[in-house]
Amino acid sequence: MNNKYINWVIFVVLCFIWGSSFILMRYSADELSAPEIASLRIFSAGFVFLPFAISHIRHIPRKKIGFVILTGIFGNLLPAFLFALAITKNIDSSLGGILNSLTPIFVVLIAILFFKDNIRKQKIIGVGIGFAGLLITMFQKDIHFNNSGYALLIVLATAFYGININLVSHYLKSIQPFHLASVSLAFLTIPTALVLWREGFFELDLSQAHVYKPVIASVMLGIMGTAVATALFYVLVLRAGALFASLVTYGIPFVALFWGFIYKEKITFLAVVGLLIILFGVYLANREEKN
Repeated sequence: MNNKYINWVIFVVLCFIWGSSFILMRYSADELSAPEIASLRIFSAGFVFLPFAISHIRHIPRKKIGFVILTGIFGNLLPAFLFALAITKNIDSSLGGILNSLTPIFVVLIAILFFKDNIRKQKIIGVGIGFAGLLITMFQKDIHFNNSGYALLIVLATAFYGININLVSHYLKSIQPFHLASVSLAFLTIPTALVLWREGFFELDLSQAHVYKPVIASVMLGIMGTAVATALFYVLVLRAGALFASLVTYGIPFVALFWGFIYKEKITFLAVVGLLIILFGVYLANREEKN
């Protein structure tokens, strides 16, 4: 099997794992609360990474530990809670996948507004187009969700992703990505365990199928959707480069739409149009200009 083929296999697997995370949250919501879904997801990922984190933490300078913890909070903890809350409030998983594609737009916007990165006309146009796609997606009159305000939680989650990526690129470039991921997630096992305890999760009767199946879905969401997918993403970056790996952004929403179709969620023509406009904005905002 040649290297290019392996890279494409990893790419497709990543799109499938991350694109399926929204439907797993929807399934978990049948029995678990939003805090339980989010906490179980992050705790599971942190627990898997814990043995690696014990070894990797010595490679991280003490003065940067605070930034490492912040990347875990903005890149994993807060988005997990926001996504889970939105999905449990009847936001369709397919819509979640569409709105998740705004992440690269927020990466560029936050870099311009708060980190004073170079402003290129092409980037500004791309951001504007991306938000036009967002408006088309969210404010169509026949879209199927009870409260459009909860969809804004997903938009906020993508903004937190944008903050996280900028923190990493501006302050943590010298740290190996896998070291960063394992240590940041391992730190989050403590607060998420406390949330699970406060929510009464440990009192659930796991002998009942209607209970343990949603629990397994949330655990798989953490192990596969966060821990394994993170590791695979860094492998792909090392093998094929950051540009190729970043194209996963384009595949995730289409997998989410596929699951939405399978589970008979209402997917409108305008929602798909909005997605395509968002992805075109992402392309413009991140395309390198030729000299």
